Amino acid sequence: MPLFGSHLSIAGGYYKAVDAAAELGMDAVQLFTKNNNQWAAKPLSDEDVRLFREAIERTGIQQPVAHDSYLINLASPDDVLWQKSIDAFVVELQRAEALGLMGVVMHPGSYVSSDEQSGLERIVKGLDIAHRATPKFKVLTLLETTAGQGTNLGAKFDHLAWIIERLKHPDRVGVCVDSCHIFAAGYPLGTDEEYAATMKQFDDIIGLDRIRCFHLNDSKKPLGSRVDRHEHIGVGCLGLEPFRHLVIDRRFANLPMYLETEKCERDGRPMDSINLETLRSLMTRSA
Repeated sequence: MPLFGSHLSIAGGYYKAVDAAAELGMDAVQLFTKNNNQWAAKPLSDEDVRLFREAIERTGIQQPVAHDSYLINLASPDDVLWQKSIDAFVVELQRAEALGLMGVVMHPGSYVSSDEQSGLERIVKGLDIAHRATPKFKVLTLLETTAGQGTNLGAKFDHLAWIIERLKHPDRVGVCVDSCHIFAAGYPLGTDEEYAATMKQFDDIIGLDRIRCFHLNDSKKPLGSRVDRHEHIGVGCLGLEPFRHLVIDRRFANLPMYLETEKCERDGRPMDSINLETLRSLMTRSA
């Protein structure tokens, strides 16, 4: 059975995200280790680390991961922003390693005013520098599949394969597959045949063994729209079938799958609980 989780707030302390996940009946958790819209970060204290690790032990929450700052762009053609992004990503890795996280999910980057190839080369160089600055770290860099908005890289499986194949330490890198993103990028998941074909394509180009986690999000926009807009499970353009395929796929049985849907309520219940219930019902229905 997959490990279901969600992206939860660290307001009041990092351990709060862990406790919230446990209260919602989840198995895993994703969080930001700092304000995702600011470069600066208050240093992690020993107390932050102790309370977080104790919460993980106390609750049994597994496979905690971080998502890096949205400001980071390792594909940037601007040398100042590129270096600032590398420095910021090193800090993300350091914080995640201190907390004992499994990985740091990151969008590969946007080439902005350059071109696709130049952007990919910058990402490889930037990751190599970041990994060299964090030797012997256990935390993984998790390249996320993207929807392909604007000049964002990572919408094609080939992008991720190209990056991984050229890294000096590919063993430090995995992939986070976002259901909304790959659908918006043009990879269908609806029918049995479509799902099988998309997963075979991923396996042929990158390798399914590279997948370390999933983001489970429905999409507000249609197949191939290249627009990244998350929707609650089963009520968007993806519908329920793609999620049924994912949660019953035995190849992903022990991987964490994190919700990144809007934090709101329906009939007094948090949508995280409702989305989680929907996902688990798909497994029961398919048993």
